[in-house]
Amino acid sequence: MLLGLRTVIYSAPNLESAKQWYSSLLGIEPYFDEPFYVGFNVGGYELGLDPNAPAAQGAGGATAYWGVADLDAAMARILGLGATSVTPIQDVGGGIRVATVADAAGNVIGLIENPHFQLPPPV
Repeated sequence: MLLGLRTVIYSAPNLESAKQWYSSLLGIEPYFDEPFYVGFNVGGYELGLDPNAPAAQGAGGATAYWGVADLDAAMARILGLGATSVTPIQDVGGGIRVATVADAAGNVIGLIENPHFQLPPPV
């Protein structure tokens, strides 16, 4: 039985550069930092950087969307850090807006502003 999303792993061929970039983006240092994997705790979920993970997952690959409170501000910040726009901000209905960007390794990062989403209470 699925318990919920736990980890999203991005390809990081240049692990040190990716670690610095994501530290700047997230405003935190990784909690796990080894030559084979770097892990960040982002709101109770893990963003992992793996130097051996493939960058492209093919046509059937999935895109993980990270929640943001203000998509315009989040896009300005992430593009200012050097990400490139993949899909511009789109209103997908019900006040929900999404966009995707790519990091230096080509990993697609989804961003979502969803005023209806609420985190479950901690257990």
